[in-house]
Amino acid sequence: MEFRNLGKSGLKVSAVSYGNWLTHGSQVEEDAALACVRQALDEGITTFDTADVYANTAAETVLGKALKDQRRESLEIFTKVFFATGPGGPNDSGLSRKHILESIDGSLRRLQTDHVDLYQAHRYDHETPLEETMQAFADVVRAGKALYIGVSEWRAEEIRAAHELAVELGVPLVSNQPQYNMLWRVIEAEVVPTCDELGMGQVVWSPIAQGALTGKYKPGEEHPAGSRATDEKGGADMIKRWLEDDVLERIQRLQPIADDAGLSMAQLAVAWTLQNDNVSTAIIGASRPEQVTDNVKAAGVRLDADVLKAIDDVVGDVVERDAAKTQSPRRSEMYS
Repeated sequence: MEFRNLGKSGLKVSAVSYGNWLTHGSQVEEDAALACVRQALDEGITTFDTADVYANTAAETVLGKALKDQRRESLEIFTKVFFATGPGGPNDSGLSRKHILESIDGSLRRLQTDHVDLYQAHRYDHETPLEETMQAFADVVRAGKALYIGVSEWRAEEIRAAHELAVELGVPLVSNQPQYNMLWRVIEAEVVPTCDELGMGQVVWSPIAQGALTGKYKPGEEHPAGSRATDEKGGADMIKRWLEDDVLERIQRLQPIADDAGLSMAQLAVAWTLQNDNVSTAIIGASRPEQVTDNVKAAGVRLDADVLKAIDDVVGDVVERDAAKTQSPRRSEMYS
């Protein structure tokens, strides 16, 4: 396993981290989820990412069970706050002081730990003053309930404003967690340069495009039974953007590039994200332990410039680069 600093902080994270967004508490049974976490630990992964909203808090509970017997100091545990949990009342979402301070206690209880290493704002809250949000996060850090703070899917100008407040408050805002892969590069134009300037690293999710970049989905063919594309609980709505025949045909043309590099398609996809110097870790998910073993082999891989160019030549104009695609929902619109 390769280890990297989270941004310019002193916190080391495994270059490949394990996340349970679409699996624990929903797509796979608990025994299978526990087996995947054990495999991640066996493969040298020390960084684990979750959120209170995943499976409406069940994902945090499963991860807490999976990690409870591990040496806490040897792990980096991340979670997030913003989306509604519980019945979805008026204060059950967002980044108000009330929701943040209540949510961190719930997350710590479910994760069976007295602190998380990174506590992240899951989206930007347009309905709460940023000063209120950052003061609440600062209080979480000062209470010892989180060591660092981060954001997820924030725009460059939002990140810059939050970082300015974090500096004033004396708390470490060290990361952003965006979607990033060969096909989705919206952070490259604005977010990455901003974060690089501010000393913040990317904790990227969906490096394999919800599984599309494995090559298992073929143009003109039925999707494999039991795959994510056929599982409404497992993210079928998220992966559908990558299942157009033109996209799938280009993905199939990546296979020779992976073969020449001695990598599986999944390894190529994860390794590609890790070539970006501003990426601190790439989050993988799994429904079977062998998927963890395969993906972890991307750690430490360096892709030559000609390989990166060959990838760009293949994916071409199906790549999404529009920085405006990074956006956060308004809470009033989420539940209307």
